[in-house]
Amino acid sequence: MRPDTYLPLADLLAPRCRVVIPDLFAFRGRWRYPQVLDAFTATVDRLGLERVSLMGHSFGGGIELGFAARYPDRVAELVFSDTLAVSRQLGLADEVLRHPLGLFHLATPSAASAFARSWIEHPRQLVGAGWWGFRSVRDGESEACARAGIAAHVLWANRDSILSRSDGERFAGELNASFTVASAPDGRPIDHDWMFQEPELFLAHLEELKLHALAP
Repeated sequence: MRPDTYLPLADLLAPRCRVVIPDLFAFRGRWRYPQVLDAFTATVDRLGLERVSLMGHSFGGGIELGFAARYPDRVAELVFSDTLAVSRQLGLADEVLRHPLGLFHLATPSAASAFARSWIEHPRQLVGAGWWGFRSVRDGESEACARAGIAAHVLWANRDSILSRSDGERFAGELNASFTVASAPDGRPIDHDWMFQEPELFLAHLEELKLHALAP
């Protein structure tokens, strides 16, 4: 997704903390994880952010995890939402192939538009990023964050039609993180895209985590 996809949530957070939304695909040349992580770090430095709270959704969780493992002293806390950070060797591809209707279910107009614009503007980068996401192994990074004692939380939609809940639970265990299955007050199911489709509900779950970033 593009950064503006997350603006509804950012607007809710902005009165309480500074919000920065990086564009992980606006990257010159071939998308390579080490270089993208370097560029992400350079952006944080350029903005003068010495210590940050990080929140990653889906693919973005992989970059969040990498930064935290590399610079644990610069991270106040971590929040992951329905992320592929735990995926191992084509695990996500297998899940998508086993649950193809989940992709169509998530094809809301806003999500479809954002994804299409990303493909039009950054096709090579999306292909490279997708291949990295499918084949990379990130066990060591999870363990590094756990050893550093970084406060971490994993939120999971109660009906994620893309990623399995067991993956999220295992990832939370590796991080020594809390694991919350998110649900709506009226009992309706919520899906993988709830971070930007249900911003008020997502904020309510963030508030329950008592995050440093949202402290009065």
